[in-house]
Amino acid sequence: MPLAMNRDVFITCAVTGSGDTVGKSKHVPITPKQIAEAAVEAAKAGAAVIHCHVRDPETGAPSRRNDLYKEVTDRIRQAEVDIVLNLTAGMGGDMIFGDVERPLPLKEQGTDMAGATERVSHVAECLPEICTLDCGTMNFSLGDYVMTNTPSMLRAMAKQMTDLGVRPEIEAFDTGHLWFAKQLVEEGLIEDPVLIQLCMGIPWGAPDDLNTYMAMVNNVPDNWTFSAFSIGRNAMAYPAAAVLAGGNVRVGLEDNLYIGKGQLATNAQLVEKAVNVIENMGARVIGPAEVREKLKLTKR
Repeated sequence: MPLAMNRDVFITCAVTGSGDTVGKSKHVPITPKQIAEAAVEAAKAGAAVIHCHVRDPETGAPSRRNDLYKEVTDRIRQAEVDIVLNLTAGMGGDMIFGDVERPLPLKEQGTDMAGATERVSHVAECLPEICTLDCGTMNFSLGDYVMTNTPSMLRAMAKQMTDLGVRPEIEAFDTGHLWFAKQLVEEGLIEDPVLIQLCMGIPWGAPDDLNTYMAMVNNVPDNWTFSAFSIGRNAMAYPAAAVLAGGNVRVGLEDNLYIGKGQLATNAQLVEKAVNVIENMGARVIGPAEVREKLKLTKR
């Protein structure tokens, strides 16, 4: 597949995530107020889409509490700047196994398993324009943690999202996840236009080398819209890779804490750097209105 550079690019900013990053940077937002403020700052810097997780305001631990999502959503919608809101629906599929000789029972600390309706309940309450759907199961990072998303679970969640009028953003961590996304479309559980996020460099999904990245890109149908990101040291190189391959850009403190070697970043600074990369490549950064038109989103 020949490269076809994207000339009209939107930026997604993933402002906090659910990783163990709170103690590593003072800039990671924790409370709903901090998350909403980070979202507004990122939007002012050039992000059209804001991807939100929530955290326990006291501990900073990842949370699925609907009241926290509701507060974040309300604060963002009351802001003076226009934002396309993208809420995660990736929580509730976390399994932490016991040791290698006795994998069962699962460890209570860290294990968080919920049914499809519960995993989508905050989406039903808040009705964002976009929500994520992690389209597969994988060994995730270190130890005995497995991110679980079975085919039946994904079918149920996709149908609920579509019935709510919320656009699923397929999170693809490997090529098999794209294969199943095509199956969801074939079964009518996800409607056009299909939105994909290529998640590169997360252990133990697809590594972020360019050969693997282009294998992912080449598995995205031509009529789908995709973004791409990498975590860690290659995070700020990936805006260029994403645009050059015809995609859109994601940055943010969920994926990377640094703007340069030893320099902690804010979400807005990461967006500003992505804007510079995109514009210096000769492309244009588009805003929320054009994103809604492109993806046929319903603004709430």
